Amino acid sequence: MAELRFYFGTMGSGKSTQALQINHNLRSRGLKTMLCSQLDREDGKVSSRLGVSAVAEQVTDSVNVYTLAQRTAEVHGGLDAVVADEAQFYTAPQIEQLARIVDEMQVEVYAFGLLTSFQGELFEGTKRLLELADIRSEVQVEARCWCGRRATHNARLIDGSQVYDGQLKVVGDTDVTNDAVVSYELRCRDHWHTALRELQGQQSELFQDE
Repeated sequence: MAELRFYFGTMGSGKSTQALQINHNLRSRGLKTMLCSQLDREDGKVSSRLGVSAVAEQVTDSVNVYTLAQRTAEVHGGLDAVVADEAQFYTAPQIEQLARIVDEMQVEVYAFGLLTSFQGELFEGTKRLLELADIRSEVQVEARCWCGRRATHNARLIDGSQVYDGQLKVVGDTDVTNDAVVSYELRCRDHWHTALRELQGQQSELFQDE
């Protein structure tokens, strides 16, 4: 029977690489797959930091993934698997649609994504995947914090300073307000919290001055 599988890890743990590898392996066996993504570094593709990429369906918030899978099956005369990268950005209803693809179409679904946002909280899509997935598995490539410890958190930096507020969906290495550069860095829990405490201390001093 088909299953909904969720593979999760931090940035740099090889999620997109594994998604591309699974998609390639299935297609090399003659199976029909639908590769999809959202907010990848390259529009219309799933791309790995290793430099490999493949054309993919873009899943925006308005896309019904179940309907997309049905149409793909009609066009290609069947569908054996859906490989969904950046699944943390999917809405909860879209995760429900992935489960429906498994249950009603008997199509395997491989979903890859982050557990938590730069704010240290579960993404909407991740939360629903953890609740619905038949299989939940952590990607086994361990990314490291600058201190050498195992990285557990994704930190967002603006001009090099860690931030905890802002839009949830912002691609790294892009310009934002006032030409500030957004980037991301892996942190262990301790150093993710250390920066938060420092920021809270600065804000407390600011209020005292007022």
